[in-house]
Amino acid sequence: MDLVDTPLPAVEDAQVVVPAPGSGPGNWAGAASAVLVDGVTYLTYRVRRPLLDGRGIATVVSRSTDGVTFTPVCEVMRDDVGAESFERPVVCRRPDGGWRLYLSCATPGSKHWWVEALDADTPEELPRGRRTVVLPGSDTVAVKDPVITLRDGLWEMWLCEHPLTDPGHEDRMSTSYLTSDDGLVWERHGTVLEPTPGSWDARGARVTTVLSHDPLVVLYDGRPTAEDNWHETTSVARADATGVLRPAPDAPVLRSPAGDGAMRYASAVPQPDGSTRFYVEVARPDGAHDLVTSLAR
Repeated sequence: MDLVDTPLPAVEDAQVVVPAPGSGPGNWAGAASAVLVDGVTYLTYRVRRPLLDGRGIATVVSRSTDGVTFTPVCEVMRDDVGAESFERPVVCRRPDGGWRLYLSCATPGSKHWWVEALDADTPEELPRGRRTVVLPGSDTVAVKDPVITLRDGLWEMWLCEHPLTDPGHEDRMSTSYLTSDDGLVWERHGTVLEPTPGSWDARGARVTTVLSHDPLVVLYDGRPTAEDNWHETTSVARADATGVLRPAPDAPVLRSPAGDGAMRYASAVPQPDGSTRFYVEVARPDGAHDLVTSLAR
């Protein structure tokens, strides 16, 4: 896939899918992922308040027949799983016909994160589903914001990792690659995307969606400094012959024209007509973030 053929999200003609829960910085709807199943789009996202008002308070799953107007299906509150906050979730239908919701959960009173799965027969039952901690993290690494695909029986994950070994610098991030036979027990194969020193993504690089598998092309979030935490922007990376993702040197860095410029957590959903619909968290002029959708430009 050449850059000229790479579908990219746009905000010029985007439609708001979920508005921010309030006005001003820290009020965010987003960190979304979506999947198209039997003509219905299932969208999951986190709702976040400012730090003093609770951070990520809920993960929501919604459905839509047109990809724009959504009806909530279920909601998981952070207290349901003992988390202090939520970030990017993933919803998917399992090969056996059941459903799974992956949650990015913050450990209370720490910089640690873990990834947990909820399994149920239907999307409506997910909040009461079977719980499995699939990636617990460790004393040295926080894990969150998975990107998951399922191809020919193989589950693949691109996972955001934050090192915890240097206090005050836990915002740094890179992306690892993992595989699984069942989506619950994962094998890590190493780091595949790292920050680029001296560049726009010098502080962190987080895969947010897979655009193609052969060749492997992804969108990823990055930021240059610690002060830009929560204000990431988006660009393209391609895998080299070893499977390591390399930022595309000719790719644009995509940002919102409003507020702090944040344009992050892009999720691509291929459409039956060959187009691509994106769901992206973007900044508003008042500093809040809306979850918007647009077809690829």
